[in-house]
Amino acid sequence: MTAIIQVEGLSKRYTIGASRRTEERLKEALTERMKTLFTRRSSGALPEIWALKDIGFSVTRGTAIGIIGRNGAGKSTLLKILSRITDPTEGEVRLYGRVASLLEVGTGFHPDLTGRENIYLNGAILGMSRVEIRSKMDEIIAFAELERFADTVVKHYSSGMYMRLAFAVAAHLEPEILIVDEVLAVGDLAFQKKCIGKMQDVTGEGRTVLFVSHNLSAIESLCERALLLENGRLIMDATPSEVVKRYSSEGQILRTERRWTGTSAPGGEGLTLRAARVSPQAIQVRTPVTLEFDVDVTRRGVFNLSLQFYDEQNVLMFMSFPPDVQSGGGTLDEGSYTARCEIPGDLFNAGRVRVDVLGARDRGVLAFREEAAVSFEVHDSPDLRGGWWGHWPGAVRPRLAWTTIPARRQS
Repeated sequence: MTAIIQVEGLSKRYTIGASRRTEERLKEALTERMKTLFTRRSSGALPEIWALKDIGFSVTRGTAIGIIGRNGAGKSTLLKILSRITDPTEGEVRLYGRVASLLEVGTGFHPDLTGRENIYLNGAILGMSRVEIRSKMDEIIAFAELERFADTVVKHYSSGMYMRLAFAVAAHLEPEILIVDEVLAVGDLAFQKKCIGKMQDVTGEGRTVLFVSHNLSAIESLCERALLLENGRLIMDATPSEVVKRYSSEGQILRTERRWTGTSAPGGEGLTLRAARVSPQAIQVRTPVTLEFDVDVTRRGVFNLSLQFYDEQNVLMFMSFPPDVQSGGGTLDEGSYTARCEIPGDLFNAGRVRVDVLGARDRGVLAFREEAAVSFEVHDSPDLRGGWWGHWPGAVRPRLAWTTIPARRQS
């Protein structure tokens, strides 16, 4: 299939400390110029940074492609180049179709024109006739939910109103390529879901969408392909689930299995922790999880382990301990033992889980506390959310029994 976007050897270099002359008053420009001359004489050339380096990829018509990366990875710079807002330092970009971009709230709007007048302005920029724009006018205003404010100058709009109008204009004026940055985060959840639905409609009509977002569930739901940027370089081009999995694990150490030897092992009061492990290795929301802990008992007594489960925000979700703790049981002779905790599926929400292990003697004497003894990642999947694409709130996500029965009529 013919590519609608072709990117080859794309690089962008910025000079740190360079000023934008067109936005400065004369006095500021002269002052900044003197600083620049002094800096160059003192330390040579100003330092430079490559926001993008040797990026290459192609996109076929009708594809929704997600772009993922941490802050500073180069995502916004890439979109600005594709939108022809910024010129590349090296490389080439070929676009075969009209481009509508939604990069920053209010970009492309004249503050002293009304919402309706800005719709005409944006349509004219895309090369549409006044008749074509007028045929889309009511649909755009209704989608943006701005019927009462269509004839209000946009400088009086809130950021949410700006965003709603900007997305409605970009999505409804029929560009062949729609570029959307993280600005959807400005809107409320209902409007975000509405925008995702519209982008799905756009791709279904054979148009192309490039979507940057930190909402990984939205990327997985909308896109059929994803790019992962890191320090200005393209390091992965694969399916959204594969890219999200790598992105989520980078820079974070998962400890699904650990062993301790010698004096490094957590212990005391005759109880020592030797190993901890999580199974299976791949865990989704509905997957049952098994935790196992190997311990050595060096003198007979009443011993128990308890587990504390923390989410990614370091919030304690819940605590668990063996049922015989309450009955006063748990007496163990000297020897080696394995304690096993079975966790049912449909309990954890998607995200990282940290497990602290506490060992105690006689139910009141702490033998050890090992923070982050093990940790594991719980993955979500679009088919598990019943069509809901957004973040599922809460630390846990139990699957509860629901029934719906006819209401009894009062006689």
